[in-house]
Amino acid sequence: MIAARSFNGKTVALFGLGGSGIATATALAAGGARVIAWDDNPDSVARAGREAIATQDLRGIDWSGVASLLLSPGVPLTHPKPHWSVELARAADAEIIGDVELFSRERAERAPDAPFIAITGTNGKSTTTALIGHILTHCGHDAQIGGNIGRAVMTLDPPAAGRSYVVECSSFQIDLAPSIRPTAGILLNLSPDHLDRHGTMQHYAAIKERLVAGSDLAVVGVDDAWGAQIADRLERTGAELVRISKRLALANGLFAEGTELMQAREGRVRQVASLAGIGALRGQHNAQNALAAIAACRKIGVSDADIQAGLASFPGLVHRMEQVARRGHVLFVNDSKATNADAAAPALSSYPRIYWIAGGLAKEGGIEPLRGLFPRIAKAYLIGEAAPAFSATLGDMVPYEIAGTLDAAVAHAAADAQNDPAGEAVVLLSPACASFDQYRNFEVRGDAFKAAVRGLANIEPIGGTS
Repeated sequence: MIAARSFNGKTVALFGLGGSGIATATALAAGGARVIAWDDNPDSVARAGREAIATQDLRGIDWSGVASLLLSPGVPLTHPKPHWSVELARAADAEIIGDVELFSRERAERAPDAPFIAITGTNGKSTTTALIGHILTHCGHDAQIGGNIGRAVMTLDPPAAGRSYVVECSSFQIDLAPSIRPTAGILLNLSPDHLDRHGTMQHYAAIKERLVAGSDLAVVGVDDAWGAQIADRLERTGAELVRISKRLALANGLFAEGTELMQAREGRVRQVASLAGIGALRGQHNAQNALAAIAACRKIGVSDADIQAGLASFPGLVHRMEQVARRGHVLFVNDSKATNADAAAPALSSYPRIYWIAGGLAKEGGIEPLRGLFPRIAKAYLIGEAAPAFSATLGDMVPYEIAGTLDAAVAHAAADAQNDPAGEAVVLLSPACASFDQYRNFEVRGDAFKAAVRGLANIEPIGGTS
């Protein structure tokens, strides 16, 4: 845990007592702050009390002595309207910050030269964070990995010389971190997301831009117009910048040519890494993640040879195109995190012959956006509430069956794929749906898929390479 010593002796209000909120309150108290915490959920307040965190409704406190409001990332700061705690803090002229800001201040005080890689973007953040953390750990770094993935940032080990930090940052966290100054800041991509919380795409993009604008090295994906414009603006300021692209041959920057990762500099192009044969990093989207990892790891002194070794040994992110097992020419892949059509598209675009398990609690639009990928699907196995609607969309384009349950879908897909005369056949769970009709969350659903696969005969569990 990182004790927030920069708040020693100060009174701090905190709103939001989920996992990161509890961790933040504990870190503040350990650093000597007087913490007054609250949440709109009575169960969360009760949990905080059991953890010896002082709680009181912030509407009834004296705000004149409150230095800061620590706001959990899930609480509205601006849109659709500021939360009532935000209004109270603004009226009292108290700063409003979040846990990433706490971390940034502690790093600045204790170990300002400790390498800090921060990752944001609409898609790919978690995989890129996990990949960078894996590369650093693989080559012997003391790498602390957390933020919006896994561990809350204030539960990481305290900043120290020689200790590296790899932190996934949501737009909400960046919005609450005015002093964030990463060694390398990564902006992977931008597409409309969380506009209910940011109001406009312009505001959303501006928040993301702050992360890379404040970094020693800005790594920016330029495959969308928003990222390209941000990169151009940063270049005009003289910032240290690396452009990355999964589909464009850049004149200067890092880009992908199939599975080969290339560097262009002053008219010269050379290969810097390869993803050939790395099963956990299939697909264009993973090429982008790997390019970002290369740029950031180089910035903190990792050699290209060590980066390649880390890429090759990467096991993948659990529930994200996670390779589970093989049986002969059949590969079983768990992509349970794909809870809508856009999230399912990367997996469906990464394999040529797919036995697709889909369904659950459908999101708006269903699987209509995936129509262009239907030719890759040998057969679909539909589960959960969405099965009737998905079958209507598939129509005559894709053979399908209403499997109903995940266990039945796995058994039937495995049998059909085994008889496929093509080369590699992939049994893919990429539901394009929420899980709540049958499972508590996508993690439980993914674990159920893995258990069903491992219950098949003659299964060979695998890691991240193929």
